[in-house]
Amino acid sequence: MDQFEKLRPVGRLEKYSTARHQVGFYLNLAVAATYKLPKSFTLPVEDYVLRALASVIAQHPSLSAIPAADETQDPYFVRLPTIDLDKVVQFTQREHGIPKDAPLESGEISPDLDLEVLLQKEHNTPFVAPNPYWRLHVLVDKQDKHRFTAALILHHALGDGGSGKSFHTSFLRALQTQAASDVETPHSVTSPENPMLPNIEEIHPMPLSLWFLAKKIFQAKVYAPRDPALWTGSKIQPPTSTRVRLVSFSQGMVEQLRKVCRQERTTITALLQTVYARSLFKHIPERYSKLNCTGAFSTRRFLPDVIKEDSMGVFVADIEESYTRSIVAPADSTVFPWEEARRSRQTIQDTLDRKGADVGPNLLKFVNNFQEELCLSRVGQDRDKTFEVSNIGVVLSTSAPDQPSIQGMAFSQCASVMGNAIGVSVVTGGDGCLVLAISWQEDIVDDELIDASIQSSRDELRQLAGY
Repeated sequence: MDQFEKLRPVGRLEKYSTARHQVGFYLNLAVAATYKLPKSFTLPVEDYVLRALASVIAQHPSLSAIPAADETQDPYFVRLPTIDLDKVVQFTQREHGIPKDAPLESGEISPDLDLEVLLQKEHNTPFVAPNPYWRLHVLVDKQDKHRFTAALILHHALGDGGSGKSFHTSFLRALQTQAASDVETPHSVTSPENPMLPNIEEIHPMPLSLWFLAKKIFQAKVYAPRDPALWTGSKIQPPTSTRVRLVSFSQGMVEQLRKVCRQERTTITALLQTVYARSLFKHIPERYSKLNCTGAFSTRRFLPDVIKEDSMGVFVADIEESYTRSIVAPADSTVFPWEEARRSRQTIQDTLDRKGADVGPNLLKFVNNFQEELCLSRVGQDRDKTFEVSNIGVVLSTSAPDQPSIQGMAFSQCASVMGNAIGVSVVTGGDGCLVLAISWQEDIVDDELIDASIQSSRDELRQLAGY
């Protein structure tokens, strides 16, 4: 990589992802959006996609960067001089067509089977230098030439789930300027010269209280007994082989769930955590009475002004929560435990109120060998987390009828070899529909358990929404 311009060192949080990718323990994340073009857009979809993409690359320098020396403890970013759009963009014809809009009285909408297949394939495909560490896979429909689905596949060292939202916001703005048909469609773009944004350690102190640090050191170095009642799937074992399921809920049902959450003084994210915990308890052996849950949230809200809400980079921290069977899913009660959902909401709020203090990424300063200590040394051990719920929120699309707009969206992640046994990634698109992407590692969690937990979650959410 000596022929490429050196940009800056890879930060510790970014290094966590370069190490995981390098040893094959976590490959990528994806954020997909379905776009609707107005009738005035008469060129093939391919032209509009490439034109808009060239504009997005010019706005976000991380899309021109790849990590170098990622097998070492001192990786750094280099800038690719050009991006060959024909190599990073793939167009695929849909087999099942774009799912039809659900009627307002329906609680669910048909799953996007073509997107599900695409995501599962992409989540099992690593990045290889010196190619860009992102891809755009576009699903087109011969029956509807004015709608397409674009899935951004992204290395986690270049961006987080919020970065995927930012990409699509920028892509939509770029599309809205592409109505003129006399603009030449690019197939290669020169990378922007502006520098990458700083990593989070450069702009945030990432503090650790003595109590938090002492607890973590004690658990890591002295004594951390494994709770035999904790269920976390099978032991940590590579290689990763990701499975993906998409579950979609209609705008009407989502609005009802939000209304109920407001009445019960909780949030959609806290509700989903509690519902999924209850669903797992219904289908795992009764000897397991505890589940550990994590979540991720964007730290952009309390970073300096150099980082905007729509910046692409890795600006996240974690939330930890646990659930016990006797409280969340007692055998003698069918009443939903709203108190648990409120407790979960308070845990999230307490973590946000710390503004980046006492969270997992702050401990990375004590790691000497990221590949060995965080990944390889854990093979054969029990994992300590059950499932993750990461909600990147709502993507608004307030376009005029004669402008391109975003409709449905999906956010998904590959399975994590040493992380949570199950991932639940959440986003709400411009159509108001909420989509869950459930991912898991083949042979670590049984497919039957995933199917059963999804069905139980679906049934309970419909009941809570009054459908």
